[in-house]
This record gives sequence, structure tokens and C-alpha cells, in this order.
Amino acid sequence: MLTDLNIRNFAIIDALHVAFRPGLNVLTGETGAGKSIIIDAVNLILGGRASADLIRTGEEDAVVEALFDLSPHAGLLAGLAEMGVECDGDLLVKRVVSRSGKNRVFVGGGLSTLAALSDLAKALINIYGQHESQTLLKPENHLILLDGFAGLAPLRAEFAAIYEEYRKVLGEIGKLEEGEREAARRIDLLAFQSGEIGKAALVPGEEEELERERQLLAHAEKLLMNSQGAFDLLYGGDASILGHLQRVTAGIGEIRNIDGSLAEVCEALNGAYAQLEDAALSLRDYAARVEADPRRLQEVDDRLDLLNRLKKKYAPTVEEIIACKSEIDRELDLLRNRELARSELDKTLEKLKERLAAKGEELSAKRATAAKELKKAMERELHELAMKNAVFEVAFERLPEPRSVGMEGAGFLFSPNPGEAPKPLARIASGGELSRLMLALKQVHPESDVPTLVFDEVDSGIGGATSALVGKKLKKVAAGQQVLCITHLPQVAAFADHHFRVEKRVEAGRTVTSVAELGGDERVAEMARMLGGVKITERTMEHAREMIEEARTGDR
Repeated sequence: MLTDLNIRNFAIIDALHVAFRPGLNVLTGETGAGKSIIIDAVNLILGGRASADLIRTGEEDAVVEALFDLSPHAGLLAGLAEMGVECDGDLLVKRVVSRSGKNRVFVGGGLSTLAALSDLAKALINIYGQHESQTLLKPENHLILLDGFAGLAPLRAEFAAIYEEYRKVLGEIGKLEEGEREAARRIDLLAFQSGEIGKAALVPGEEEELERERQLLAHAEKLLMNSQGAFDLLYGGDASILGHLQRVTAGIGEIRNIDGSLAEVCEALNGAYAQLEDAALSLRDYAARVEADPRRLQEVDDRLDLLNRLKKKYAPTVEEIIACKSEIDRELDLLRNRELARSELDKTLEKLKERLAAKGEELSAKRATAAKELKKAMERELHELAMKNAVFEVAFERLPEPRSVGMEGAGFLFSPNPGEAPKPLARIASGGELSRLMLALKQVHPESDVPTLVFDEVDSGIGGATSALVGKKLKKVAAGQQVLCITHLPQVAAFADHHFRVEKRVEAGRTVTSVAELGGDERVAEMARMLGGVKITERTMEHAREMIEEARTGDR
């Protein structure tokens, strides 16, 4: 849910902080006080259009920050993790609008894109009213809402799984239906590629071995000369290092018998002699193994050149080239045996068509029944919301080909007035009507994954007992989701769990908007203002108290 909203230099707002809480949050105030500007700020956080016109006069930037508590919503947290956003439960979203045009988006403390924010926002908040609904105005959502109302999500998922198999087989058949000439050219190309790679008889890891062997062959002369020369210096006759060391060791051995303190020196010389002798013999053996082989060097160079050519054509490594050949051979086999493969695929496709049709008809029949039930339920709720002549329908359109959603599309149609044919919501519903439509839908199908709902102008054109009913319905919705509602009606405000007053005043020649949460007598006074206008009497105050108490006790 939305816990905190910070707004700076936005329209007539200088600096504003509002701490929202669970349940029904109601915002009231005089016309023009800035209630709709707060909704504009929320809409900006949801990825709405940014304009320099939104920036307060005399300022360079406007900033809107929203803090969400997502700890109860594991699905949302998982989605954020997939986006690379670290979130321990609290998510901060921030938009900065600049006169220079360098607008910025921050999600979870890091820079983000407007597209990513818009995708995320759909799962955080829905706004219903004059600022456009993110759900009801998009026909692609109507089928989802209908299926949710009827509990058809599992059946729809079954259909989608069959459809995915069906689409995959269609894709395989499409490959087989390429023109014969194209298929023949493809076979020739694949056969050449398979033969070229196969002829190379690639071995995993061979490139590294060849590089090591080439290093030795290319420097064979130097290796032989240096190792043989070192052996000769160490062991090559009386003038060698070992010859000199042997004479030194013998001399020290003679005088050790005279002076025993030279015993350790004598042992050290004997040890050095033994180590140098071992090293000399190892160098002799190494030199014996070194062989200058220009023919083998050429063979290694040729092999490495071949591997490099294959890497440029097919894949960066020998292992990946081998895997590429397997894929080439698989496609080649499919093309060479396309008649047999086509026959098998046709059989599979027919079975999938039958399964898809059966599951699709089952889904369509249940949707048709659910549409009638939704029509009755929605019209009942709308009639209670002072839309006595409203007509609500679900129109289906049979798709020429099945899709993952089923065999048909669906759209909600609406008519608020008698004698008018129902039309798509986006073409006919006003802001207030749209809010009440969503409120009605939340009554008949309260389940939703969106934590926060915003209702703007939900009370447009209604009054009296109907207003109280709207408040009661909002309170019911707020039992499961956080609700923010702007209202001008005290009958609606009476049901608030948290009541906020939006005020506009002039300070130092500048207009300033503030928001204060009301309680006790302050709330009663605001309700009395909404009831009585400019002149507030004790009787009006008492009426306000009664309304709050009736809403509180009637909701039990």
C-alpha cells in the first residue's frame, strides 16, 4: 500500500507530505484547494505524462516521491527482484520533472526508465475517475476481469498450455512448408556446413593443446641450445661447474678432518653438488627430447588456422561449433525427412486442435454464463449507486483463430441513460461513472492483487441515501485493499477510516496547499462545513457527529 507521499514544487504545492494508512483514506476540502493536484502527483508516480507546466512558478524542478509497503505482497517482491530492484518490503518511487527537460525516474533508490515504472505501476495502484482508469478503459483487461469474477483462471491456464503446444507445432509445420526450392537450397547449405565441421573432426579442448604444442615447436632450436648449453656448463668435463665444485668439495673434506667446525660447510657443498648434478641430468634428458620438426609445426599451424576459420563462421569456441553441428544435423534431418515429419506433425496438430476446441468451447460456455451473472450483479450495484437506468453488458467477439486467451475476445459495454445503446466504456463513461463502475465491480468481484485503489469523483451526480451507500461500499472495498477517495459529500466522508482535509491559503503572496489528518472535533467541523457551507451552526455540528457515529455503528 501507499504509506507516504512527498510533493515539492508541484503546481501550487510548495512542499507537502501525506502519510496514508490502511483502509479508507478520504480527502476533502473546498473546490480548488488542490485535491485533484494530489491525484495528479500520484498519476505522475504511475508513469503519467510529465510537463514543465507542472512545475511551481519560480522553481526549476518538481519532485514527487511515493513510499510503498509491499511486505504482504510476495508476488510483487518477486517481480521487483526479476527487474533487478532490491526491496526488503519498502519501495521508494521518485519522479523529477525539470524545466531543462532532463526528467528522471528512480525506483528503489536506483535510476530507472519511464517504461519500467509504467509496467510496475500497474501492479501498485489503480486510479478510477477523471484521470483515466488503468484497468477498465483497456479492453484487453475485460476478459481477465470476467474470468476472475467467474473463477475461470485455472481453466484459462489449461487452455493457454494447450494453445502453446498448438502454436509450437504450427511453427514446425511452417518450417516444413517453405518452398521446395528454398528447402533444397537450405539442405545444400546445411549439408555443406555439417560436412565442413564433420571433416574437421573437432575434439573438445584440442585448441589449447595445439597452442601449447606450437609454442614448443616454434622455439625448439632455442630450447635445445639453452638446455644443452646449460648441461655442458654444469657437467661438461673438468672445467665444468660440477668439476670445479667437486674439487672444492674434496679440498674442504680434507681439512674438515683437521677442523671439525667445517663439517656443516662440507655437508652443504655435498648437497649442492647432488642438486646441481640432478638438474644437469634433467637438462640432458630434456635436450634429448627436444626435436625441431618443421613439418609438424606446419601441421599444427594449419590445424589452428582451420579452427580459427570455423570459429569465425560458426561459433566462438570449438565446443560451441560441435554443438552447432548437432543443431545443423537436427534441422537437416528434419528437412530430409520432411514428408514423414509433416505427417507426424499433422497428426499431432489434429489432436491438439481437438483438445483446443473442446477446452475452448468449455471456456466459452462458462464465460457466456458468467457474463449474464456479471450483468445482473453489476446492474444491481449500479442501480444502488444512483444509476437507475444503467445497462451493463459483456460483448463477445469470436476470434478468427484461437489465441492464448481463448476462442473469443470480450469487452464491457455501458449505457448510463435510457434509450441509449450500450457502447464501449472508453467511448461513453465519464470520470464519475467510471469510478462507480469500478466500485460496483469491486463489490461483485473484490479479489485483486493491486494494493491501492484511488477513486476520484465517485460521488459525481449523486446525493442523499445513495451517497451513504457509496460510502458504505467504499468501506467494504477498503477492508481488503487500501482506498484513497476524493469526495465532496459528507455522507461518503463519514465512512472514512482516516480523514484528510486539503486546504489552500496565501502566504507571503504565494498560494500554498496543505493536507492535515483530522480527528475528533476537527473532523466534525470539516463534516459540518461540507453539510452547511459557509454558515456552520451547532445543529450542523450535531448532524455531523450523528453521521460519523451512524457510519461507525452501521458498519459493524
